[in-house]
Parts: sequence; C-alpha cells; structure tokens
Amino acid sequence: MRHTFGDTASPLPQLHSQRLLDQVRERVRYLHYSLRTEDAYVYWVRAFIHFHGKRHPRELGLPQVEAFLAHLANERHVASSTHKQALSALIFLYSKVLGQDVPWLMNIGRPKSGPKLPVVLTGTEVAQVLSALDSRHRLIGQLLYGTGMRLMEGLRLRIKDVDFGHGAIVVRDGKGGKDRTVMLPDRLAEALRAQIARSRMLWEQDRAAERAGVWLPTALEAKNPRLGQTWGWQWLFPSEELSVCPRAGVERRHHVLDKTFQRAFKKAVGLAQLAKPATPHTLRHSFATHLLQARYDIRTVQELLGHADVSTTMIYTHVLKVGGGGVQSPLDVL
Repeated sequence: MRHTFGDTASPLPQLHSQRLLDQVRERVRYLHYSLRTEDAYVYWVRAFIHFHGKRHPRELGLPQVEAFLAHLANERHVASSTHKQALSALIFLYSKVLGQDVPWLMNIGRPKSGPKLPVVLTGTEVAQVLSALDSRHRLIGQLLYGTGMRLMEGLRLRIKDVDFGHGAIVVRDGKGGKDRTVMLPDRLAEALRAQIARSRMLWEQDRAAERAGVWLPTALEAKNPRLGQTWGWQWLFPSEELSVCPRAGVERRHHVLDKTFQRAFKKAVGLAQLAKPATPHTLRHSFATHLLQARYDIRTVQELLGHADVSTTMIYTHVLKVGGGGVQSPLDVL
C-alpha cells in the first residue's frame, strides 16, 4: 500500500493499531514526528470526528472538512496558525493514516495572516526580567537571551553540547531538524559549570538507583539502549522530579518542562512591572534586535537564529535606526 502526501509518494508500512487515534499515533511515531506534533494531530482528528457526530473520516469528504474549518474560524475564532495546524492534521490523517490521495484537501485555502512585529525588550527591561526570575530558572533565561535559542532548544541541551574549549554551544535538531552552533557567553561560563556539577549529582543518583536513562531519539535508543545512561547524553537542565515517559512508559528523568519555565517567566515579568506582553520567546526577539542594533551583519544573525530565509530575520530591523528606519520625524526638527 502506498500513501501520498501532496505530490510526493512514499511507501509506508501497514498499521497494526485498530483504533483510529492509535493509528494516528503509530504513524506519527513511525515518521519520527515530535510528541508535540503527535498530541496536536490527535487533538484535531478527535475534534473533527466529534464535530461530525463521531462519524468515521472515511465517510467524510471535502464539504465536511470545510465545514469543520469554517467552524474553527467563524465560531471559535482561532488564530490563523491554529487553523493551519488543524488543516495539517487532517491532511496527515487522510494521506498518511487512511492512505487516500487527497488533492482536494491540499487545495483548501489556508488563512493568510499579516506580518506582526515581535515584542522586543530594551536591554534594561531584559535585565529586570532576568533579575526577577527565581534562582532555579535564571540561568535558563540568561542562556536564551545570550544565545538566541528557542525555549525548547535551550531546555533540550545535553551535557555534550556545551563546548567550553571553543566557547560554543551546539543546538541539535532545531526547527526544521537542523543543527547549528551558537556562542557560549563568557559571562555564563562559571554558572554553566556549576549547573553541570548539579546535573552530575542527579545523574550519579540515578545510576546508583539503576533508573532508566534519559530519552534518546528513537534510532539511537534502538541501536544502543544504554546510551541514555552515559554522562554526555544527560540533560543540562534536568528536572528535580522523575516522570513517566509518555511513549516508552518507563520512569526516567526528563529536562525542565517548558510550562514550568513559562510560569516562572510570567511571574518575573509581573515582578518587573513590564507593560509589554513578554514571553520566553521575547528573549530570542530581543537577542536578534540587539545584535542588529550593534551593527552585526544580518546574515550572521540569521545563522545564529537558524532561519532558513533571511527575510525572516529582516523582521527585526523594525527597531533599527539605520536605512529607512533612520528617517527623522519632521516634528523633531521644528
């Protein structure tokens, strides 16, 4: 059996699960999509089925898909990005799970969203928020701002990814599955060494208790099951508590959860009394803008951020006082 996604055909193995949602999970895992993608696709497939009275998607077609998407847009007023995610989940369902050729689904219009300027903090505001972060999360915030990493990229760092000798941090499997290298801020070297020492203590406790190793990408874990117990693969920011892996079902130590840091960051923004709606991703926006303000080449910033297209990086020039952005207001020369 061959499944198609758009115009590209690819052979996929037969599904073994009986229930549809389990089949979605099985296919997502076979294709090595992230747990977040798995949760999102299962959520939207379930919502689609319930919207149409629990009818099987094989019985539904273009009118039912359009009705569901219209409901999301007109009744639930979801953002365009959410609308696109729901459509992607349905394309995945029909093409990858049900094995149907779905050109009619691929041709459904996607909502267009206008360009939105990112929230950017000043240097003073960044310092205020970082100072307001509790001691457990301050280093994470400093690292996000100091390197421009996305939140999950920072939380998923392993011990082996920190290279003090070259003053660099390797970001593995970033957005788009790409690796890249960012600078290791000199100011954080001592704090990172202390954090590594704390991580090692937890690692030694886990080894003494003969606990399962940390999560590894599927192929690595299958090839070398004990690799997750080695020191280099441990999380740089391990969680204090153990948790059960949602896929493997074993108890192991995960990294600090993104929701945990997001709550801490929101509290810090409140303590700093900022009016701007800052989130952890705002630190990445601020990193990029401040580098461009310091006259670093936009291609260099693009590479540090891991953007595939420089046009994505260009959004940060909105606060620069160079080129068109440097036009002086006529009011200022009256």
